Amino acid sequence: MRLPQPIRDNLRFLLAETSTQLNNLVALLTAPSSELTQRIVDRRGYSYNLKMRIHDGCAQAIRATPPPRALELYSLRAAEAISTKLDRLTELVYDCVRQLDGQKRRGILKTLSSSGLLEDVQKGIDLIRSGIDEEGTKTAIKVSELADSMSQKGDSFFEEQSRDLQSIEHPDRVVCALFVATQLNEMGNVLREVSESLVGARVGRPLPMDRYRLLENAFEDLGIDQAEVAKAAETNSGTNISRIAGRAGTDFVAIVKDGEKRKLKEERKSVESWHEIFPGLAPQILSFRQRGDNASLMIEHLPGFTFDRVLLSGSDEQLQTTLDHLSKTLNAVWRETKSEQQTSSRHMSQLRKRLDSVLEIHPSFGRGKGRVCQASTQSLWDLIDIAEQRESAIEPPFSVYIHGDFNLDNIIFDPNDKRIYFIDLHRSKYSDYTQDVSVFMVSNYRLQALEKQVRCRITKVAVDFYSAARKFARRQDDETFELRLAFGLARSFITSTRFILDKSLAKAMYLRGIYILERAIDHPTKRAADFRLPIKDLFS
Repeated sequence: MRLPQPIRDNLRFLLAETSTQLNNLVALLTAPSSELTQRIVDRRGYSYNLKMRIHDGCAQAIRATPPPRALELYSLRAAEAISTKLDRLTELVYDCVRQLDGQKRRGILKTLSSSGLLEDVQKGIDLIRSGIDEEGTKTAIKVSELADSMSQKGDSFFEEQSRDLQSIEHPDRVVCALFVATQLNEMGNVLREVSESLVGARVGRPLPMDRYRLLENAFEDLGIDQAEVAKAAETNSGTNISRIAGRAGTDFVAIVKDGEKRKLKEERKSVESWHEIFPGLAPQILSFRQRGDNASLMIEHLPGFTFDRVLLSGSDEQLQTTLDHLSKTLNAVWRETKSEQQTSSRHMSQLRKRLDSVLEIHPSFGRGKGRVCQASTQSLWDLIDIAEQRESAIEPPFSVYIHGDFNLDNIIFDPNDKRIYFIDLHRSKYSDYTQDVSVFMVSNYRLQALEKQVRCRITKVAVDFYSAARKFARRQDDETFELRLAFGLARSFITSTRFILDKSLAKAMYLRGIYILERAIDHPTKRAADFRLPIKDLFS
């Protein structure tokens, strides 16, 4: 770990304090002593103070000028996490002491010694001492393996003691031993978390050992011994995304996603489908590895910039070029994959499924029934029910292969080759193209950029993209496009507020969603071809 000397020193002091408290617990189990009990209790705040010194030191180092480099930043974050977990270990010692207070302890240590759990915790502390002084992850793996061993020993100990509980002379001692063993077992869990934090000093985030081994497999697949890892993103579903380079200072050569096996299998299948249906748009798969319930998917590192980056920091010319190529690419995909099969996006069903998450963040959006003068107002749920009935009456005339999660950061433009790429494709399928159109448009609006110039660019992108999609719809004689899009926009405006904590922006999005819903409900479905929305006003 790459740490400033004061932080490293305080970590060593904290490890020494944790080790001392563990040794005190062993001594207390050997020979009851009120003096030793009081000493453990009196030292309860020491580890907390050391933890806070480490946290403060890490915060100062992160704020320093110049800022720390990537691996140093990872080490600082790991140091914060490890100090918190070591403080947790001393708290568990204190919990054991409270349970032992007033108990006749003779025989308890003998019972616990057979498990080997106390010795394992002490071994773990010694390993952590070595781990903070090394650059790699060998010690982290050893700590993780030790924690796994403790878990197995703990299970065996509980089974044995529970089986013998009814036949022994002093069951109260066994009960006390079981409680202490429970705390020791929890210490094993803390050691496992420390091992994950030690890995985090290398790869930028705490990582369970099975997922780290998958990452190591990705290095092997690339033929890299010492890889440079940079965190790229983390999805809402828990999938981690890392960039891999051969060594520091070189270009990234691959992207590795690690997470739940089922989701990554879905993404691999979708990427392969894109290669069959429309080659060149999705990244190449370099490898896929499975380990237990987790998996890793390695794909090529694509050149270029995400659409949101171009929108926020590119020139007007770069933005227009990117938008033009995106529109041409989508038109080509839609034409190529057009199917006569009618597949609705069921926008209102999607809205209903996500509504609880929206109201968890913004409970005031749960609009109920009411009356204004002699007129009654409908609840949000009533609006959705009515809108769902109207939506079901206007099936799309055809389906196309859609991205399925068409946010700005899932679109990459390579300015050198003038090419568009799609990433994060696990939701791709044949469906109504209003799904992708509505998600893209609202993904622009929800960008938390307040500068007037940027908001004007956002409005222009949304309007121009809408116009391009509408032209495609006209060429395909899709007369209900605008009304179906309205349901999609309402869904996206309302559901996207669950990611927005800014009350002003969230309220503006929610009200736009409600307005669109009411407009769509009031319009006769028989005249769907006449429906229009004031797109420029909605996105201004």
